[in-house]
Amino acid sequence: MENRNELEELNRLLSAKQYTNIRQFLSEINEADIAALMEELEAEAMLKVYRILPKSLAADVFSYLETDSQESIINSLSDKEAGGVIDNLMADDAADLLEEMPANVVEKLLANANPDTRQALNQLLRYPEDSAGSIMTVEYVSLKENLTVDQAIERIRAVGLDSETINICYVLDPRRELVGTVALRYLLLSQGDEIIADIMHENVISINTLMDQEQVAAQFKKYDFTAMPVVDNENRLVGIITVDDIVDIMEEETTEDMEKMAAIVPSDKPYMRMAVIETYKKRIPWLLLLMVSATFTGAIIASFEEALSVYAVLVAFIPMLMDTGGNAGGQVSVTVIRGLSLGEISYRDVPGVVWKEIRVAILCGGTLAAANFAKLMLFDRVGIWVSATVCLTLVAAVLIAMLVGCLLPIGAKKIGFDPAVMASPFITTIVDALSLLVYFRFATILLGI
Repeated sequence: MENRNELEELNRLLSAKQYTNIRQFLSEINEADIAALMEELEAEAMLKVYRILPKSLAADVFSYLETDSQESIINSLSDKEAGGVIDNLMADDAADLLEEMPANVVEKLLANANPDTRQALNQLLRYPEDSAGSIMTVEYVSLKENLTVDQAIERIRAVGLDSETINICYVLDPRRELVGTVALRYLLLSQGDEIIADIMHENVISINTLMDQEQVAAQFKKYDFTAMPVVDNENRLVGIITVDDIVDIMEEETTEDMEKMAAIVPSDKPYMRMAVIETYKKRIPWLLLLMVSATFTGAIIASFEEALSVYAVLVAFIPMLMDTGGNAGGQVSVTVIRGLSLGEISYRDVPGVVWKEIRVAILCGGTLAAANFAKLMLFDRVGIWVSATVCLTLVAAVLIAMLVGCLLPIGAKKIGFDPAVMASPFITTIVDALSLLVYFRFATILLGI
């Protein structure tokens, strides 16, 4: 409701052309909320509001806008203004912007950025996608180990406004190797003539530039830091990663895993901004693959067509058996994939995971079989041997599903594939085929068909 009132007020001020009042009105609102308000405006009004914003505030607001809105604003700006946009963004936000923009927009931005900005961006853009180097920022406070506390505070005053954070300062030796960290609060509480080397924290936990962003997020979770230094192979400090970047990474990785688990090719575009044909292209490859793989279950049923003609009642229970197996496999796979993502499960845990799932499968399968047996005997009245065939298959299907559901993701992780690919749809297809084979085998033995 508050956002709606703010939007109405902004539209009223725009209609009245009270631009000074708009600047004052927006200066009292958080940057992210300003961006959300701008997204609700028409393109022309959005650009007008952006031009009204003070330069320092405009850069912060710009980083929160959707990619399409950013591109629209840049295309509407002069070359000089476009250069100012990229110069005022934090380096990591600027690098993210360049990765999302079309080539002609990137060329316009880089051509008009100042040399220092271009150098920083080129450094970030040369690192592999989704690596620590590609998401870090080069705006941080570094201190020499021989500085006094007073000198260090003077340096923070000089460069702090252009830094991502000043809560933690990074201490470097003459070779720019990271040798320690010092928190701003320690500087403020220390004597002015103390040497940084004497008060710094030497046990520094850092991240290599080539570390995958998922591992980076795991490091933040493990150590509960708000910022971590990024070093190259020679332990030279090249940047830092802050917790706001980690929040974005976690959202991105979670979305990607959910899409893979639903058999969709991942996309970084919001749903409402994705064209129909683009959505089609993301979904059709897996749908085709799963359709082809599902023909195996049809082939299995066709091969037992003669047996089914004798006991036609068996056909009625195929959907229930396949659904139960698929559901059981899906439950296990999601649990195991989450454990792999959080580092709770590794390849050496396979025996323990398998043994645990076997016991869980027996308990779950036994409970389902008992309930189903009572239903078949009391309500369906299909006979004891048909009931036994269905219920034994139910136990076997749950056992197979749970084993496949836990082993496939771990196996995928071991050979370098994303475990999320081996989630529900893929596992369901495998479990369906195996469950049918077991079903007809039991039917052959118990019913003599």
